[in-house]
Amino acid sequence: MRVAIVCDWLLGTGGAERVILELHKVFPNAPIYTSQYDKNPKNWYGDKWFEDADIRTTWLQKLPKPLKKFLPPLRAWVFSRLNLDDYDLVISSSGAEAKFVKVRAGTKHISYIHAPTHYYWARYEEYLKYPGFGKLDFLARFGLRLLVGPMRHWDFQAAQRPDYLIANSNYTKEQIKKYYGRDAVVIHPPVDIERFEVTAPTFQSGSRLSVGSDKLHKQSRRGFVTAGRQVLYKKIDLAVKTATQLNAPLVVIGRGPDHSKLKRMAGRSVIFLTNVSDEEIARRFAEAEAFIFPGVDDFGIVAVEAMAAGTPVIAYKAGGALDYVDKTTGIFFNNQTPESLAKAMQEFSKLVFNHDHIAKQAKKFSPDKFRTKVLQLIKQLSS
Repeated sequence: MRVAIVCDWLLGTGGAERVILELHKVFPNAPIYTSQYDKNPKNWYGDKWFEDADIRTTWLQKLPKPLKKFLPPLRAWVFSRLNLDDYDLVISSSGAEAKFVKVRAGTKHISYIHAPTHYYWARYEEYLKYPGFGKLDFLARFGLRLLVGPMRHWDFQAAQRPDYLIANSNYTKEQIKKYYGRDAVVIHPPVDIERFEVTAPTFQSGSRLSVGSDKLHKQSRRGFVTAGRQVLYKKIDLAVKTATQLNAPLVVIGRGPDHSKLKRMAGRSVIFLTNVSDEEIARRFAEAEAFIFPGVDDFGIVAVEAMAAGTPVIAYKAGGALDYVDKTTGIFFNNQTPESLAKAMQEFSKLVFNHDHIAKQAKKFSPDKFRTKVLQLIKQLSS
């Protein structure tokens, strides 16, 4: 079977790029079509992810990568005109425009949907308030207001083209039904479990394992941790405000447009870490009593990474977190307010979790599981 893989862009090592990496492992000879490609994306261990892949970019590759935000209509147009007539199966991975591709009669098109395009649908109002273009925000707002009507129509029509849709979570499955009127099967994205995994006979409830160069040390877990790109919808400000009010130890890992604002609102109990090594992130996760996940995410890979370190999750009760947080792996809070989160943190302090069980639950989202489920689905569709 002649297979092609299509994705929005390859410009980093995030969750969407990891999906492409695992699809590449399933179909190593399949060319990967994308709008723009950073030729040096590296995984956590310093190896090039796609050095043996046949990457085929569009003419948008000639444009500077920072212009990515300005290109949705152009990407949609370019993807809709790709010639994929040589293939029996096309797999698109899309949270934006890759699903716009067209295939010939007889070719199957499966689209892995990370989310219905955020800037047209669920987060349109947020993008309108905070476009993220700095001094050009006024121009971005004007363009979004002008184009959102026709682009929603075009995006909806494009979502009808694939023969089958895969959602990365049950939340995304509901969003696909809401905005695109289609059903989807859920296959969770691959999470690099091994990078955060610590295993030893002493890995028990009420203890932590901090990762050294070649040793595992049993110590008491202390404080909380959160991580992710510091943008409005991640609601990291909620974790910072609540920890400050409770004078609770909180480590905030990452950076983003809201970084300065978060530091200004933080009390002495909150520590910010930006240039953190892979080993230190794993160690910080394994040292914490809990990972705070205060936003609504389509899936939320970083929370599952914390679980891989045996760390329970305190999550807002919405989004992808509903697929992996339960009474054995964490606790929910019901409202995105400091009062609701504070109540959950205080309740959490009375609970006991089996860290080994939490780590085992995270294994359900391993790359091996992802590849197996994708192949099983393709075989079902081909039979």
